[in-house]
Amino acid sequence: MTDSTHKILCVGLTGGIGCGKSTVAQLFARLGAGIIDTDAIAHQLTQAGGEAIPAIRAAFGAAYLTPAGALDRTLMRHTIFSDAAARRKLESILHPLILSHCELQLAERSDASYLILVAPLLLENPAFLHLIQRVLLVSCSIQQQISRVMQRSGLSEPEIRAIIAQQLPQAERIARSDDIIQNDGTCDALEHQVLALHQYYLNITTTI
Repeated sequence: MTDSTHKILCVGLTGGIGCGKSTVAQLFARLGAGIIDTDAIAHQLTQAGGEAIPAIRAAFGAAYLTPAGALDRTLMRHTIFSDAAARRKLESILHPLILSHCELQLAERSDASYLILVAPLLLENPAFLHLIQRVLLVSCSIQQQISRVMQRSGLSEPEIRAIIAQQLPQAERIARSDDIIQNDGTCDALEHQVLALHQYYLNITTTI
């Protein structure tokens, strides 16, 4: 990874939809890691009165906003996963704002032993890589991804497979990652992997 100007270790946590990134981040948080979540930032930016709303209205029209003035996420999700140009347009609005907020949070989180930057599209967006020193991939089988997403979202299997098809291939993610958590097993197995990496990250913080 490219060098960061931050002295604190920052690990970029990424992975495909349904791989368990949020669960892994929660486990790291319980161990004392600081968490910066790009999805949470994106939700803040697209809520009613959010920083991204004027640009989204200008680019997509008022139909993509709820009556309260927030982003209509269901409508936008269906649009961007069937229209690559629309996806790029939305990313051109959100990604610079998310990056700016990540940089601010990194500068403010000097209290943590190390930081976990949760970013589903980390490897697809080189601009974010200068913030981190390591890439941590959460991986699981495609069938596990489909099962988890169906349970939590109500999306159909074809819809989920379409989302997976638009994301970076897992083999490429693996090749570009420094650390990998395999999330196909039990909760205990997952916690064991997180604890081992937590100890490793604590050990290497002195080398940053």
